[in-house]
Amino acid sequence: MSETWTVLKVLQWTANYLQQAGVDNGRLDGELLLAATLGLDRVGLYLNYDRPMEPAELEGFREFVKRRARREPLQYILGTTEFWSLPFKVTPAVLIPRPDTEILVEEALKRADDAPSILDVGTGSGAIAVALAHELPAAQVVAVDCSPEALAVARGNATLNGVDGRISFQEGDLFALESAEYDLVLSNPPYIPVADIPTLMPEVRDHEPRGALVGGEDGLEAYRALARQAPTLLRAQGWLLVEVGIGQAEAVAELLETAGLGHIAVRADYAGIPRVVAGQKP
Repeated sequence: MSETWTVLKVLQWTANYLQQAGVDNGRLDGELLLAATLGLDRVGLYLNYDRPMEPAELEGFREFVKRRARREPLQYILGTTEFWSLPFKVTPAVLIPRPDTEILVEEALKRADDAPSILDVGTGSGAIAVALAHELPAAQVVAVDCSPEALAVARGNATLNGVDGRISFQEGDLFALESAEYDLVLSNPPYIPVADIPTLMPEVRDHEPRGALVGGEDGLEAYRALARQAPTLLRAQGWLLVEVGIGQAEAVAELLETAGLGHIAVRADYAGIPRVVAGQKP
């Protein structure tokens, strides 16, 4: 007689298997993958612990688990994640939105009037642009990325969240932005030094787009370009706000100040790590 695999037994096996593969939170990842396989939420799993799984369900779930054990990010396997309490589709063409980036959105909202003009540089999945368009219905938002594949994902996320008519998506490089006058220019640019890439977790190092990660030899290349262009991108009293990596806030603040921006401010994330640097055009 063949062995019966119940939902609970599958979860127990998966948690151990993923832990041995070096995956943190293997039990949680297993629950999310199994919930997606069965079309349930996590509560539904708990209510069906004794349910035997069908062979086709087991086969589909095994493929999910194999991918996660190879350290493919959970979000890419599921094809979705959440940011600013909104749903977002994600693919390997875009960086996975992180909760830390919500700090950037919070700081932008503090400085926005009722109908600001906003530029999101390196939009990726569109997380920042979509969140701001969602919160500011009268805003004029331009989202720029050099990757057409990323822009396709971002457009889809704008549609998914009902703001597609209020964001203009443009393909372009942050080093060649045209002069314009925005109230807010935001960016979560690539900021990891080249030498640090091998030290990253496999989920990031081996799967997320390299162009969204590497910020040159010292990680500050994109900030230099943004600081240099800020005076021509911003209107008077406009703000440049950027997310920064650990230990970069002071250097980025100096770049913004050297570019002629004032009222330099640094905001820490909820772990106490300086995460956002802002500067205002006089």
